[in-house]
Amino acid sequence: MDQQAGDQPRPSTAYLDVLRDQTERRAAVAQPLGSTYDGADEALHHRVAADVEATGGDLVALAMDLHAHPELAFAETRSAAAVAGLASHLGLRPQVGVHGLATAVRAEVTSPGFDPVRHRTVAVLAEYDALPGLGHACGHNVIAATAVGAAGALGRLLTDPPPGVQGRVVLLGCPAEEGHTGKEYLARGGAFDGLDAAVMVHPFGADVADQVWLGRRVLSATWTGVSAHASASPFAGRNALDAASLAYQGIGLLRQQTPPVDRVHAVIVEGGHRASVIPDSARMDLYVRSPFPETLADLSRRVDDVLHGAARMAGVGVEVTWDEHPPSLPVRANGPLTGRWSVAQQARGRSPYPPGVVPETLAASTDFGNVSYRLPGIHPLIAIAGPEVALHTTEFAEASRSDAAATAAVDGAAGLAAVALDLLADDVLAEAVRADFEDAGGALDVAGYFG
Repeated sequence: MDQQAGDQPRPSTAYLDVLRDQTERRAAVAQPLGSTYDGADEALHHRVAADVEATGGDLVALAMDLHAHPELAFAETRSAAAVAGLASHLGLRPQVGVHGLATAVRAEVTSPGFDPVRHRTVAVLAEYDALPGLGHACGHNVIAATAVGAAGALGRLLTDPPPGVQGRVVLLGCPAEEGHTGKEYLARGGAFDGLDAAVMVHPFGADVADQVWLGRRVLSATWTGVSAHASASPFAGRNALDAASLAYQGIGLLRQQTPPVDRVHAVIVEGGHRASVIPDSARMDLYVRSPFPETLADLSRRVDDVLHGAARMAGVGVEVTWDEHPPSLPVRANGPLTGRWSVAQQARGRSPYPPGVVPETLAASTDFGNVSYRLPGIHPLIAIAGPEVALHTTEFAEASRSDAAATAAVDGAAGLAAVALDLLADDVLAEAVRADFEDAGGALDVAGYFG
């Protein structure tokens, strides 16, 4: 641990320096993913891209407007209205307050010759909630602009479709990703029923075609003991804070025997009020994360054992409450769709990294994982800053209103529109997308997976 002036500790940057160097070396030799599928005709790609670019000013204006007026999860009233307003301006017919969520948005366009048996339906997902105290430090304002732009261009194409293109496009505005699981609530409200694929793109410090996203569960443990005078009769008490302290240490010891990418974070939020009183109540809040549904379930069981074991050691009771909000599963990216995204972004002058370039240890969570285990989907990353700028920081909030963010809003919209168009137009690609999803395990009972 290095020391600053005033004897303030500063963590070493050695590990991050090594990761940065490794990433730079991998990036120098990495080749962007290609695709063996034809997708839509080149002329149609140019048409859709030109349509997106023609609305680029509106897309950037939406991104900047959302950035200037950040709203938190489930309270995105103004943001949802702004998304719906631009969608309407671009020719869609949005509804606000759908699938059981007041700030969810849905608009869809179906081609005149659409047959749900022979043709496909693709959803383009928007996010627009912000972070407490940080605003749009995760770039959801850019996500919203990309989704509206892509859906608008596809909607105009499907209104009078060219030969060989039939289908349906759905713009789905998704509230409450930050710290919550808005997409799971939408799913339980039927938002993803009848869809063949869902696509979205997330801002980042690099262009990445497919990056690791961890599944996440949130829980709390409350220990209940017996209060007593800490000096006169401590033997008459049962210390709930002891249990919380033992659990915190137990989790620390558990980490040695967990896979490298697993994560457990915990804080003791209650542990008594006076040192002279044996605490009869203590509470800990925890996050548990892992890169696969199976390993997330296993890690959950091990953490649960630690919490109950700590109660037995301290002689107190414990109540463990899992998933006040639904858990997030890891993201399972669809290979053929990922390849088409990479091709589309190369056409925009970008070179998305293939998997394995950005270290998997630099992983967060997203509720898009719950979508990706229900139907094929992609959640690539698009650069709006340099790799030194991390998500959920004031620096990334500034990047989310930068010129790079404005460019990404247009490039991302064009890329999402291209991928969706490819899926609507190419039957061979569509079959490969379905087969890849089934080979990866097919649809999962997301709502019931953890019991």
